[in-house]
Amino acid sequence: MGNKTAPLVVGGRPLHERLSEGLAAYTGMVLAAVTARVPAYRLLPAEELSGDITKVIEQNLRSFTAVLRTRALPAQAELDFLRESAARRAEEGIPIDIVLTAYHIGIQVVWESLTGEVRPAEVDDVMAVNALALRYLELVTPAVGAGYLDERQAVFDDERSARHTLLSALLDGTPPVAGGLRLPPGYAVLALEIGAHADESADGVDPMVAGRRKLRRLRVELERQIRDPVLSSLTPEGGIALVPDTSTPDWPRLTRILADVSRAAGAEITAGAAAAEPADVPAAATLAREVLRVARISGRAPGLYQLDDVLLEYQMSRPGAALDRLSAMLAPLSGNGELVRTLETYLRHGSRRPTATELHVHPNTVDYRLRRITELTGLDPTRVSDVALLRAALTASRQSPPW
Repeated sequence: MGNKTAPLVVGGRPLHERLSEGLAAYTGMVLAAVTARVPAYRLLPAEELSGDITKVIEQNLRSFTAVLRTRALPAQAELDFLRESAARRAEEGIPIDIVLTAYHIGIQVVWESLTGEVRPAEVDDVMAVNALALRYLELVTPAVGAGYLDERQAVFDDERSARHTLLSALLDGTPPVAGGLRLPPGYAVLALEIGAHADESADGVDPMVAGRRKLRRLRVELERQIRDPVLSSLTPEGGIALVPDTSTPDWPRLTRILADVSRAAGAEITAGAAAAEPADVPAAATLAREVLRVARISGRAPGLYQLDDVLLEYQMSRPGAALDRLSAMLAPLSGNGELVRTLETYLRHGSRRPTATELHVHPNTVDYRLRRITELTGLDPTRVSDVALLRAALTASRQSPPW
């Protein structure tokens, strides 16, 4: 075993002396390697690279040199400096993986620059240096991560508060204070209904936990796909989201994004949607909620719907004498849910065989039920001229079902 108090020697010289004398050169080597291997660092301002980042690299090398000289790990003061540096990187928005990678690259550069000079008699010292490097990173990495995450949480809390304040102002129609957030030209206002994930009804699973996990996946995917901050007030069952966009949103793109979000959440999502400039958000939110309600009661499949997509059903759901008359047309079916379900299914498919398949009955049973509907209401689901009226009557009756 080697002398644990003797200097660690590489290339015939104590390693800590080599690093101390060549500190400026090693600092430049590490900075060059970091900017070469991690593209995000190349996007930083030149004054930051030559100032703060260079200072951190130099301090990191000084700290590691002291470890090699004393064989003792950094004291708390050294770790506090690294925590503060990591907090500044968090404030700048540099991802945590990039920050941690830089520390590992620094040790790698020092190691690679020395291994070619190792002499056979120095193998034990090299192994000791390797062990100290691993212990150093084992101590430094959590400290850097903790400093970064503490600051990131503070930034997140501030941003979340600013988003909530802005969302409330927009929905209330009061003059919005952006709070550091950029106010876009317009929003796609989405009223969301979020279906249940399978875990929410699974035996032995806390449905509240499963619901929160579903909601977290939804938010993460939505934020991933939308570059600018999304303002939202959501529960596991649904809510409202303002997606920053132009005054004329790209609806096909938003439809695709909603499908991706639904897959990520593991739940079906139905959305009523409307476009609005910031000042018009309250009216758009009201319209989006109404479009969602109409899409839901008219039996639409999950997806994104604008007013034009449910125009007839929307109009047929407006209160008035026409609505009452339409609803009354299906009053004879009151108490017969079997006939109502058959009518809804047939109007959706437009054919008896897929209707029979969905209802798990024989096609002849479907024919019988359709004839019975005609006898009771005077409207024939197989007659083209009656189909539109029956659809409208179903929409009207869902407002206050006679059955």
